[in-house]
Amino acid sequence: QVRLVESGGGLVQAGGSLRLSCTASGRTFSTLNMGWFRQAPGKEREFVGLITSMTGIKDYADSVKGRFSISRDNAKNTVYLQMNSLKPEDTAVYACAAAPVWTMTVKPSGYDYWGQGTQVTVSS
Repeated sequence: QVRLVESGGGLVQAGGSLRLSCTASGRTFSTLNMGWFRQAPGKEREFVGLITSMTGIKDYADSVKGRFSISRDNAKNTVYLQMNSLKPEDTAVYACAAAPVWTMTVKPSGYDYWGQGTQVTVSS
């Protein structure tokens, strides 16, 4: 079992920045590929980005490329999502998710563990 806890959400004006954190417990963090997803009201869950466990390969949704950045600190069992140049359309609940080291996917179904999510609201 893996427990994931996100933090860092909040209300920010358009053009501002936020950094989300997701801390894992219960399993060796360095063996997990980590993803960030978001879900806005009335919309399906959407892939935001991922980072692999050992090699640190990253992938991002086109909608956030150049604005968002994922990083991880295996010593702290934590993955981060740095969000810059935020737009009102980035408003959503953001959740981190963990997948086995052999799974690198943008599909939510590929992730075994999920955090509870943190609200990000961007005002215009």
